[in-house]
Amino acid sequence: MKLQITDAAVKWFEDEMNVSADQSAAIRFYGKLYGRTKVHHGFSIALARELNPHNFGVKVVKDGVTFYIEKDDLWFFAGYDLEVDYDPEKDPENVQYKWTENDEL
Repeated sequence: MKLQITDAAVKWFEDEMNVSADQSAAIRFYGKLYGRTKVHHGFSIALARELNPHNFGVKVVKDGVTFYIEKDDLWFFAGYDLEVDYDPEKDPENVQYKWTENDEL
């Protein structure tokens, strides 16, 4: 499972969720009950600003900011890679998620 964060998304997280390289806060992605993604029905993707990140399943540090998925949440992403992007023309308030199938189960 690969987690990719675009430069535009990093900037969005810095501006909207007050994370930066000089803080210990990180961004966690996980699945939550209710909603829908392009690959899940009944579940949606959620994110949280975490002050004490732990139990890393997948971790990416970009521009000094940590983005991660906990080991216990990897089931939600099984079989897919996730790219997090921000495009103000598509949605000026939120990041977008791109799911790409992979061979990992």
